[in-house]
Amino acid sequence: MVAGLAGFLAALLAVGVSEFYAGIVGGVPSLLQSMGNRVIDLSPRALEEFAIGLFDTGDKLALIVTLVVVAGIFGAIFGVLALRWWSLSIFGFAVFGVLAALASAANAQSTPGHAVVAPLISVGAGLVALRLLIRLSAELGDIGALAPVTLFQPSRRIFLGGATVVAMFAAATGIGGRTLIERAQMLVVNRNDVLLPPARNVVAPVPTTATAEVANIPPVVTPNNVFYRIDTALSIPKVDVATWDLRITGMVDREYVLTYEELLALATDEEYVTISCVSNEVGGHLVGNAKWQGVPLANVLTRAGVKDEAAQIVGRSVDGFTVGFPREVAFDGRPALVAVGMNGEPLPFKHGFPARLVVSGLYGYVSATKWLREIQLTTWESFDGYWIPRGWSKMGPVKTQSRIDIPKPFPERVRPGLNPVAGVAWAQNRGISKVEMQVDNYDWKEARLATPISKHTWVQWVSEWDATPGMHVISVRATDSDGVLQPMELRGPAPDGAEGWHRRNVRVTDG
Repeated sequence: MVAGLAGFLAALLAVGVSEFYAGIVGGVPSLLQSMGNRVIDLSPRALEEFAIGLFDTGDKLALIVTLVVVAGIFGAIFGVLALRWWSLSIFGFAVFGVLAALASAANAQSTPGHAVVAPLISVGAGLVALRLLIRLSAELGDIGALAPVTLFQPSRRIFLGGATVVAMFAAATGIGGRTLIERAQMLVVNRNDVLLPPARNVVAPVPTTATAEVANIPPVVTPNNVFYRIDTALSIPKVDVATWDLRITGMVDREYVLTYEELLALATDEEYVTISCVSNEVGGHLVGNAKWQGVPLANVLTRAGVKDEAAQIVGRSVDGFTVGFPREVAFDGRPALVAVGMNGEPLPFKHGFPARLVVSGLYGYVSATKWLREIQLTTWESFDGYWIPRGWSKMGPVKTQSRIDIPKPFPERVRPGLNPVAGVAWAQNRGISKVEMQVDNYDWKEARLATPISKHTWVQWVSEWDATPGMHVISVRATDSDGVLQPMELRGPAPDGAEGWHRRNVRVTDG
């Protein structure tokens, strides 16, 4: 029991030291982040769907916590083994060090030196802590390579004191390292020094009629601080705008490079575009609407001269993430931007600063490259984006969706009488023509639509319901501007987006 605790704390210290080292060095990801990224890369699709469905936008925090706990469990096992086979514990920590080194070497933001030095320091700190704690225990006996601990005759209180010190040091290095990493990011990217130029084409202000007059309905424009984030990056890439550039490569007449200043100097447009994650379940909240400012992708590509045989546009992130979508999407008139601004300010760190792709009508997994580094033109067959080999469809057009936001579901209660039923619906690049609401199995009732900003954004809808006491089921369905009704049957997100009518169980009571 005591040996297991010693190993558990030693492993936590090793993790904390790795975080602290990354914070001191600056500009490199920690071993914990690198290993987390490898877990994401190697996870099967079913596990990824389960994690997003269970933790929503907290999936990354859940993964980090899980990795720390797993490291602690293995550390506890190595601690017990140290009682009889100290060399086996050394081997166990070394194996973890090798795995961390391989994960770090695979991280596009890491360096070869960091991939070697960081694991050595981390493993060394863990082994020193384990040796110290075991020798402080009076009940553990001889551990082989170490001198018999019975010669020391320390009390249990001394061991607990040592364990407390190690635990505090693990917490201090872990929290301190994370703080230093975040501070280094703030210093490197210099986002606060960025001043976006005026847009060439400015969108009109959102009309008051675009908002349904219903309390607690989500705003028609999603604030940056609550906009959903789903991506493969455990930590936000650190991008220095002084050295960042955007490369246009592949099947073009003239490959070229844009610095951040040169990108900002190009004419930019403003566009309201709703974007959504392919992992969004029916009725889910992995969707948001924002005003994006950026350079039209068509202008960026035209400047390079796209060759006739080029059929696919590939976006590459600084952290190695990739997407791919059809070439014609950039030229068919829909908003397709190399975005630099979001809701009137430079892109937030977590949403892709300094530049990202925003394409109306496509799910993010095939289009929305954050922290953009390269745009490549290639054939359709020669390249698959990050998610395609993992079982997701290569074509990712957004499906028609509608959602009930008001009233809240059971166990929340609704008062009898006239109540609003309201929510949002979207079918980017097509628009919504009709939303209908149904209570129980009665007739469908057409809802009132707020004024849509454009066919590229969601639209709020509202209806009235004369509620009677009891349990009820409210359903919603939408029809897009092409006259196609949203499919009824529920289907999960894989492999190309969820389908089905959103239904909500509601309790009506006087009490």
